[in-house]
Amino acid sequence: MDSSTSNSDTALSPAGDVPLLRHFSPEVREAFACLRETGNPAAADTVLLAIVRDHQPQKPAVAAPLEDQQALIADLGFDSVAITEMVFFIEDLFQVSISNEEILSIRTVGELRAFVRRKLPAHRPPVA
Repeated sequence: MDSSTSNSDTALSPAGDVPLLRHFSPEVREAFACLRETGNPAAADTVLLAIVRDHQPQKPAVAAPLEDQQALIADLGFDSVAITEMVFFIEDLFQVSISNEEILSIRTVGELRAFVRRKLPAHRPPVA
C-alpha cells in the first residue's frame, strides 16, 4: 500500500495548519503539532483515533470513545476499501510506509495504535 508522500501536504504552514487535517477538530490539529514538536506518543494516539473515527464507514449516532480491544472490521464496520483509504491517509500524514502484509496483521484499534507508534521516527529534540 506504499503511497508517495508529499511534504507540502504535511508540512506545517505559518499558521500551524496541516492541509490533510483541515476538517479535523482544533484539538486533533494541536495534537499533531505537539507530535511534530515533541514526539509525544499520546499526541500520536489522539490523531490516530480521530483518523480511525473519520474513516469509519458506519458512523455511530453517538460517538463513544474508541477502545483498544475493538476490532476494526467486526466492531467498527471497516471493510477493505475503508482500511485502504485509512492506511493511505496514515502514510501521507505521518510520512511512513505500510506494506499490505503489515496492515493485514492488524485487527484491533490497539494493534493499530501500537503499530503506528512503532512506525513513527524516534523524536529528536530541535538543535539549539
